[in-house]
Amino acid sequence: MIAPLPFTIPHPERLRTDEPLARHTAVRLGGPADWLYIAQESVEELEAVVSAAWAAGFPLTVLGGGANVLISDAGVRGLVVINAVTAVSFNAEIVTVSAGHGLSKLARKCAASGLAGLEWAASIPGTVGGSVVNNAGAHGGDIAGCLVSADVLDARHGRRTLRVGDLAYGYRTSALKAQLDRRFLVLAATFRLQPGDPAASAARIDEVVAYRKRTQPPGASLGSIFKNPPGDYAGRLIESCGLKGLTVGGAQVSPVHANFFINRGGATASDYNALIDQVQAAVLAATGFRLETEIERMGAW
Repeated sequence: MIAPLPFTIPHPERLRTDEPLARHTAVRLGGPADWLYIAQESVEELEAVVSAAWAAGFPLTVLGGGANVLISDAGVRGLVVINAVTAVSFNAEIVTVSAGHGLSKLARKCAASGLAGLEWAASIPGTVGGSVVNNAGAHGGDIAGCLVSADVLDARHGRRTLRVGDLAYGYRTSALKAQLDRRFLVLAATFRLQPGDPAASAARIDEVVAYRKRTQPPGASLGSIFKNPPGDYAGRLIESCGLKGLTVGGAQVSPVHANFFINRGGATASDYNALIDQVQAAVLAATGFRLETEIERMGAW
């Protein structure tokens, strides 16, 4: 039996126990969370729940849209908080948005409002918060190129605003991602875009989405499994090793794009994890290069 939470939260009626996390991840995999809370009213609600868990020393995991996350079949111990706060405001070319907002939806809203600069993000399934941490990017654009600042809640320093220069952005990484204890949470982000033509932005978004459909497998996905190495592509390296179609249980290296792993039916998180390890080992043996994962593993492995 799961013990009660040792601290109070704003809306205890929203707490769920033994909640399957497969319902809350893009790849539809993952065992149960001991406790699950969905924050949806405001950034202040989210901040209150997370701060209470930190103050109590209680195990805490925060999820956004559940993209690029592989949660173990055993699930996650403690409290899982889903950030579903989706407020957004426009002030000329400045856009301020809560971290739970979907990045692709934000790209479309900005385009419709006559702001250009986020069209590249229309095919990225994650949230703003995860994108800020990971410096998400595609089609020649990335978060570092348009972010002004991020409001971050830190277990040690409280709430603070970090300018883009403070985040030490690199390819799919940041100073936040390098923070080992992970006791921080992106609450909101501010972007500076450019005036644009809504029709032109919509056309560019259509191109981005069409490209994704042509080059990536359909259906529930973890997204790109590995980071691209300098001057090369992870998918090309995997394919050059003859690994397209490699299968572990129900998980398979996609025959369409080798850096995507698909669920052939009945796949488990353990299948995906084992396939990742096999591909990593095979590429290392053949090329001497160790691919780094772009996804994040969570839970009790």
